[in-house]
Amino acid sequence: MSIEKEWHLQELQENEQEKRHRPIEEEYSFYHAVKNGDMNFVRENCQKGDFSNPEGVGVLSKNPLTNLKYHFVITVAMITRHCVDGGMELEKAYRLSDFYISRMDSCTTVAEVTALHDNMVLDFTGKMLQLQKDAVISKPVVQCMDYIYSHIHERITVQDLAAHTDRSASYLSRVFKNELGISISDYIREKKLEKAQNLLRYSDYSFIEIANYLAFSSQSHFIQLFEKYYGITPRQYRNKYYHENW
Repeated sequence: MSIEKEWHLQELQENEQEKRHRPIEEEYSFYHAVKNGDMNFVRENCQKGDFSNPEGVGVLSKNPLTNLKYHFVITVAMITRHCVDGGMELEKAYRLSDFYISRMDSCTTVAEVTALHDNMVLDFTGKMLQLQKDAVISKPVVQCMDYIYSHIHERITVQDLAAHTDRSASYLSRVFKNELGISISDYIREKKLEKAQNLLRYSDYSFIEIANYLAFSSQSHFIQLFEKYYGITPRQYRNKYYHENW
């Protein structure tokens, strides 16, 4: 049977059964709620169980688990694009999307996929809420933040950001400080130290490996900065948190 004939037969069958998809306004109101950081709306939607309810969402597979996984991928893809449009760093949004899709791939029950979906949408919503609280950020500053996130393991200068955004270094420095209340160099330093925290918690990298990976000038410089920002040394931090997470 040709694809076209199969399609027409299926369409006829669904018309006879009066199958209808949910109004698109419902989908977009949900995506906009995530984008706008509306935790109450998103949490209520999760509690209603709309995601796992097959009524009106379309059947993409006869296998219930596979069907839900397909819808999960569609949902996270749409949310990712809405969040980028709302100001989330592009690379951060895509990496978060990839992370949840990878986790979803290992789920073996409908309940696991549903729970992961709720966790995913609340995670994105929470991050967007924090963005709303921080400030209204201009496009050049968002571009800088995205570049810094993507190149955190490199040495990053204001000149690099100026070339990336096609703006002057002086203009970027002024706008960045006005909008985020922090200089570009301090912001880069903070993001590198946040990454160092994660590496100390979740990896076996040595201190010199972390310092080199994040392009600190030396291991001693990394240790000095870490202690200055967090009040404890990298060794003390790892001893305190590493075993709690593994």
